[in-house]
Amino acid sequence: MVDLEIKPNRLVTLRYHIPYVDDDEYYYLQGLKRIGAIEEPFYLLCMFGDGRTLSPAGEREQALWFKANRATMRERCRAIAIVRDKVTPKSVEVFRKLFEVPLIGARDEREAKHFLETIAGHTL
Repeated sequence: MVDLEIKPNRLVTLRYHIPYVDDDEYYYLQGLKRIGAIEEPFYLLCMFGDGRTLSPAGEREQALWFKANRATMRERCRAIAIVRDKVTPKSVEVFRKLFEVPLIGARDEREAKHFLETIAGHTL
């Protein structure tokens, strides 16, 4: 299941986790496009389940999105929190190098939101 929620308080939440369905990759990539089109500053919470990977074509499209949106993300995204069961320091470092914004890898949503709210200076 993929879901993108953009709240007026500037918290953007992208979820990609079970139950997985056939169109997840399409909606995930569409979600990235919507995030790239956000014109106001925002805080990004990504919640990924472990167990599904993108197809080679999806991986390529995601990489192209990262490349095309790197400057935009650096300009508008104030912080990123990635929630993942199998988060590793290495995977977090890859995203830090990509976007160069404050970023944390967390194992639960509470820790991730606390990080984002600390950066924001208020409740999100």
